[in-house]
Amino acid sequence: MEKVLATQNQSSHHAQEFITGSEALLRGLLSEGVECVFGYPGGNVLYIYDAMTGNPDFKHILTRHEQGAIHAADGYARSTGKVGVCIATSGPGATNLVTGIATAYMDSVPLVVITGNVPTTVMGTDAFQEADIVSITMSITKHSYLVRDVHDLPRIIREAFHIANTGRKGPILIDIPKDVSNHKMLYQPSADMKLRGYDPYPDPNPAEIDLLIRAIAASERPIMIAGGGVVYANASDELLEFVNKTKIPVTTTLLGLSGFPSAHDLWLGMAGHHGTYAANMAIQNADLVISIGSRFDDRLTMKVDGFAPKAKRIAHIDIDPAEIGKNVKTDIACVGDIKAVLQYANTKAVPSQSSRWIREVQENKTNYPLRYTDSEKEIKPQFVLEMIHETTGGDAIITTDVGQHQMWAAQFYKFKHPRSLITSGGLGTMGFGFPSAIGVQIGNPDRLVISVNGDGGMQMCAQEMAICAIHQIPVKIVVINNQVLGMVKQQQELMYERRYSQIDLAGSPDFVKLAEAYGIKGLRASNKAEASRVWQEALNIAGPVLVEFVVPKEENVYPMVVAGTTLDQMLMGDFE
Repeated sequence: MEKVLATQNQSSHHAQEFITGSEALLRGLLSEGVECVFGYPGGNVLYIYDAMTGNPDFKHILTRHEQGAIHAADGYARSTGKVGVCIATSGPGATNLVTGIATAYMDSVPLVVITGNVPTTVMGTDAFQEADIVSITMSITKHSYLVRDVHDLPRIIREAFHIANTGRKGPILIDIPKDVSNHKMLYQPSADMKLRGYDPYPDPNPAEIDLLIRAIAASERPIMIAGGGVVYANASDELLEFVNKTKIPVTTTLLGLSGFPSAHDLWLGMAGHHGTYAANMAIQNADLVISIGSRFDDRLTMKVDGFAPKAKRIAHIDIDPAEIGKNVKTDIACVGDIKAVLQYANTKAVPSQSSRWIREVQENKTNYPLRYTDSEKEIKPQFVLEMIHETTGGDAIITTDVGQHQMWAAQFYKFKHPRSLITSGGLGTMGFGFPSAIGVQIGNPDRLVISVNGDGGMQMCAQEMAICAIHQIPVKIVVINNQVLGMVKQQQELMYERRYSQIDLAGSPDFVKLAEAYGIKGLRASNKAEASRVWQEALNIAGPVLVEFVVPKEENVYPMVVAGTTLDQMLMGDFE
C-alpha cells in the first residue's frame, strides 16, 4: 500500500512541478514544437539562459547581432510555415529587434519574439538597460504581452503561437521582466484556449464566391494577381487548379513568386514596379482583375488612379477584411482563408471567354521577354541569376537582400516550389538576406539554400558568417559586387539627372578575405569563364561558401515603372 501511495505521489508531483518562469518558458516552447531558437543573451534574460544549461532538448543558436537572430527566425518561418522564435535582452537588445519585427509585420510572417525586461520593482525608473519595448513595437506587432505574473506564462505562450500562425499571420512580442523569469510556480501546461473576439478564419461567403464565378464566366480579358497570401495559406495547388479550370492568365507579386509555377503557359511573370511587359499590360487591359492574397501595395499598383483602368470589376480574396478596398476600390470581396475560398471556387469554376485574350498576352510574353545585353568580357548580374537557375533546376531556396540583385533574382530565377523565394517585400530591409538564409537552412536541412546579396546589404549582417562556420551551415552566399548602392544609383540616374550622392561603396572589404577570416571558403569571379567554374566549385563544396561576382556598376534593372506613373508607362532600358 505504501509503495502504491509513493508512486501516486511521485506521478502527481511530476505532473505538477515547482519550477521557475524561465523553465516554464522553455517547456512551453518545446511543447509548441520549437526546433531552434535564435538569440543573444544579456543581463535581464540570464535566468532564461541559465535554464537552457539544464535542458539538453532545447536548441539555441547564438547569432552575432540581435538583428541577425530575428532575420534568421523570419527566414525559418517563411520557408517552413512554422513559427520562428528569437530571444534578446532588454534595452538595446530589444530595440535591435525592431527592424526585424517591422520586416515580419509588413510581410505577415509568424514570429514569437521574446525579450527580457528590467525587474518589475524598478520598471518606469529608467533603470539600466530599460526600454518600453511593448510601446515601441505596438504598431508593428500583431499582439504583445508584458508578463507581470509568472502563472500567466504557460497560457501566454500557447496564445502567442496560436495568434502568430493563424488568420493573417504576424509577429507576437512576449516581454518578461527579470524577476518574473525567476519566480517559482506550480507548473501546469496550458489548457484549451478561449480567445474572445479573435476569429482568425471567417467562413467564406458562398454568395460572394458565386458572384466571382459568374464574373469569370462573363469575362473576356481576366487576370489573376497572386500574392504572398497564396504561399502563406499553402494554397498553391488550389490556385493551379483554379487557373486550369478558369483559363485565366496569372501574374505574381514579389512575395507571390513561387506560389505559382513559372513554367506554366499562363504565367506572365512578376507585375508592378519592375514587372514584366506582359504582366503589366495584362493588368492595364483586363476587364476583370482578381487579387488573391495580395494587398494592392504601391509597388504593384504604382499610380493608383491609373491602375487597371479598363477593369469593369475588381475582385479581392483575402484573409484580412481590413485590406479589402483599402488601396483599390473592390467590387467583389471574398474574405476568408485563401485555401478554403479556392477549394469552394474550384467546385464551381468555369472557363472564362479568354481564348483570344490568352493569345494576346502570350504574344506580349514572346515579343517582350526580359532581356539584357550580355558580354563575354565582364559578368552581367542577370547572367549570374540565370546560371544559378540553370545549375539548380529551380529546386533551390533563394533568399535575397534588397536592391537591384533582388529584382534580378525575381526576374531571372524561375521558381517551381512554394516557399522557395525568401525576401523582404513590404519593408525592403537591407541586411535581411544572409541571416534569413541561416534560418532557412536550419528549417530545411536537406535543401540547397542560396543567399543572393549586394555588396551593400552583405555588410549589414556579415558577422553572421561566424554562425555558418561554427555550425557548418552549408549556405551558398552569393555577393553581386558592383561597388555601388545600385538601386539608389539607378533612381538618381533616372529621376535626379545623374546627380549621384553618397552611393560609392568602393571602400568595401575584400569579401573573399572576409569570408576566410570567419573560416568560410571564399571564391571570386570577374569574367564569364571564371563565373561558371567557381560557381560549380561552390556547389561541390559540402559546407558554407561565399562567391563574389564582380559586375559592372552601370547595369540597371528593367523594365521599370517610375514612381507617379502608371503600369503601362514602362521604361524598357536598351530595348525601348
